Amino acid sequence: MVYALFSASVLLAIGAIYAGAIGWLYFRQERLLFEPDPLQPDDPICPDPDTREFFIDVPGARLSVAHMVRPNPRGVFFFLHGNSGNLKKWFVELDAFRQANFDVVMFDYRGFGKSSGQIESEEQLHADVAAVWEHFAARYEGKRVVISGQSLGTGLAAGPAAKLSSAGHAPDLTLLVSPYSSMRALAAELYPWVPTQVLRYPLHTLEHAAKLLGPVMLIHGDKDELIPIHHSEQLCTEMGKGKCKAELLRVTGAGHSDVHQFPTVRKALLAALGRL
Repeated sequence: MVYALFSASVLLAIGAIYAGAIGWLYFRQERLLFEPDPLQPDDPICPDPDTREFFIDVPGARLSVAHMVRPNPRGVFFFLHGNSGNLKKWFVELDAFRQANFDVVMFDYRGFGKSSGQIESEEQLHADVAAVWEHFAARYEGKRVVISGQSLGTGLAAGPAAKLSSAGHAPDLTLLVSPYSSMRALAAELYPWVPTQVLRYPLHTLEHAAKLLGPVMLIHGDKDELIPIHHSEQLCTEMGKGKCKAELLRVTGAGHSDVHQFPTVRKALLAALGRL
């Protein structure tokens, strides 16, 4: 009897701890998903003379935007960065785009860099991406458009690329670096003890991928332990069933954070931009 009561008490205590942990994850998961690094207002993002920085106002926040402008560009490279740092980390190595004669547009999510506010939902993230793209869309009408994302940004890039495809204006290239099939699927792999319903940022890249038109390039390190390469393999397979032409570049020896540093990636990027 005593043993049974003790066992029941232990189970109740474990259940309470588990429920508390799940509740914390549900309400505070932004702290796990996003690692913003703020910038001081007077800290320049990039000193290059062909770059500029400014803000785009969205409901409840101002988003910090960096823009590299060529005299007569062939098109624009719209890039959505990963879950950490700020534009000072991501808005770099621009010579490849100068060589290809492409403008570059990037922005910091809420709370990152000089952007104000804080991320509160996936819907808000998608709305901010749409607002920034709409700011530039008319400027690049009739020119080449590349929609790209890396890591977290791949799920955000797939959305506008699919929307443009559905509207009959498919991007000339959709480029996804270290993508996930969905954040929900990735979370299930990394944290199998957490119910998938807890995740408020499911980011279903795979669902958008099925709607993409035009060429798609996936780049993934074969040593990536954070987002295993099988996510790109699945995306590539599903895209192949649709109307887009998808290819996967497997970067031998690359992990998650260093894949963009490999010469094969720069070479593939220049080749892809040159074909547009």
